Amino acid sequence: MSEPRLAIEIAGVTRRFGATVAVDRLSLTVARGEIFALVGPDGAGKTTLIRLICGALALDEGELRVDDVAVTREPQRVQAAIGYMPQRFSLYPDLSLMENLQFYAEIFGVPSRQFASRAGTLLADFALAPFGSRLAGELSGGMKQKLALACTLIHSPQTILLDEPTAGVDPVSRREFWRILYGINRGGTTLFVSTPYMDEAERAHRVAFITEGAILSCGTPEELKRNLRGDVVEVACAERGDARRALRSEPLVRSVEIFGETLHALVASAAEAIPRMQQDLLAASIADAKLREIPPSLEDAFVAGLAP
Repeated sequence: MSEPRLAIEIAGVTRRFGATVAVDRLSLTVARGEIFALVGPDGAGKTTLIRLICGALALDEGELRVDDVAVTREPQRVQAAIGYMPQRFSLYPDLSLMENLQFYAEIFGVPSRQFASRAGTLLADFALAPFGSRLAGELSGGMKQKLALACTLIHSPQTILLDEPTAGVDPVSRREFWRILYGINRGGTTLFVSTPYMDEAERAHRVAFITEGAILSCGTPEELKRNLRGDVVEVACAERGDARRALRSEPLVRSVEIFGETLHALVASAAEAIPRMQQDLLAASIADAKLREIPPSLEDAFVAGLAP
């Protein structure tokens, strides 16, 4: 029997918490060997969906399969085969790095004859080998995340689920963490990653935007940017707050958001909107604004999906 081509199949999945619909008839597929990013704001349903995939929560409706195994019928088989790194991974601060790895290896039934080699390789790959005897509680935030990932990988899963794995980690550690993820993926491992960071989503093969438990759009980063309906106008000025308020009342502006030191306005036509926007800004006593059409970013594509 040939191996399944899909690592994750989600069909019409719904999960409710009382009157709140956390995941709403959601359908999605993830190919084997793919880096798939799930992007959305807090409360969008990212964590709930990941917990459903790994069998930690029961479905209300729909079907979920991981590596062609039905999660509802064989949750223990799925949980034994995947790696799952939640937002708050429970390292044991009073255990050393090696002891934490050994604990998770025993949970997943890694044979003792394989543990030393596997743990040594992970610590070396993650630049943690010199710290094997250090207590986990004494590690920096970035090192804790790498140890958590090593524990997730100790049983060599082919599919791993990571729920905002770099939240609260400094930018340098985030880049290092993603270098490690790329290395894991090159070995054929499927990565399903939720993230609030658009720069991380750009690193994925495909991205799904989620809000209120439903998928807004899904595709490669380039497809999502290319499919944005409308133009993006960058507004550079000192009074960003005042400029944003002035432009929000302009009928030609669908949305306007702060992007770093500038504003990004979504419009149907930049050529038509820019003169009107300049007039609005002058009327608000903002004379120093510089406006220009720019290529859309992935964040622009996400904001456009939310715009009415």
